[in-house]
Amino acid sequence: MDVSNLLAAHAAKFQSITVEKETPLDVDAGFLTVTDLNPIDDESYSSNLEECLQSTARDGIQSLIATLYSLPTLPSPDGPLAQLPPPTTQLPRAKPLPKPKPPTKWERFAAAKGIQKTRREKKVWDEEKQEWVDRWGRDGKNKEKEEQWIHEVKANADVGFDPVQEARTARKARVAKNERQKLQNTARAQTAREERESRKTDIERTLASTRTSTASMGKFDKKLEGDKKMRGVKRKFDPTEASATQEKEASLALLSKLDGDTKRARKDKGGDDVLNVRKAIRAVSKGRGGVALGRDGGRGGARGKRGVKRGGKR
Repeated sequence: MDVSNLLAAHAAKFQSITVEKETPLDVDAGFLTVTDLNPIDDESYSSNLEECLQSTARDGIQSLIATLYSLPTLPSPDGPLAQLPPPTTQLPRAKPLPKPKPPTKWERFAAAKGIQKTRREKKVWDEEKQEWVDRWGRDGKNKEKEEQWIHEVKANADVGFDPVQEARTARKARVAKNERQKLQNTARAQTAREERESRKTDIERTLASTRTSTASMGKFDKKLEGDKKMRGVKRKFDPTEASATQEKEASLALLSKLDGDTKRARKDKGGDDVLNVRKAIRAVSKGRGGVALGRDGGRGGARGKRGVKRGGKR
């Protein structure tokens, strides 16, 4: 019995698992993505869009699944897990590159003098022990003078001079100096960063002020390359047509504002009169006040009366 026709009809129902195209599909198993660089067939795309998209998606998924089945697997309680390789697609950074740190005081000095930075080894050779020992830390080479059993003391040293304590104090002073210099470098870098941010903020504020200085709020001004779009800067215009209630409220608000400005101006002047009495008294009395002006006026009147009386007696 020939069943070749039945097998052919059954195979025709299912597509092949191998995807063959003019340009091979780019499969990135690390990101589980497939990139199809083949041009789109305009005829099939225009005649039946849904079928064209399904066919393209099927080829991509089939290539991805075939790639996953070819990867090494690991056993797990949920079944075999495929070990994904490292991604090959270069993705852009989510954030910009970090800005380089400002050079420290020593780095600027070394660059000016041409000093090359050399890394010091953590281990040094001890001639006495004939072995490599740590340069710093516990039992380090930097504590050699503190732990040696004999010390050289100057002839003019004090009676209570302790060479071990002197060496320990000098070592701690060096450590404190390094820590102080580190803090100074950090503070200097922070100050430079704050100054840069403050200068940037001032420039942006000045630029925003110049943009909004025109009647169109900078809408028709010439834009520079890289300028950011200003937000929240809009002119508000009242509608030309409004209800009677809205017009009434607007008129009352305007009258209230004018009344408040008038009262404020009267308060500043010191009264309801046009003449500022306080300012006039201060000018006449030369800053001494109204009491002193009244006292001087009383004295002048008394002198005048006495002069009249004396003249009458004569």
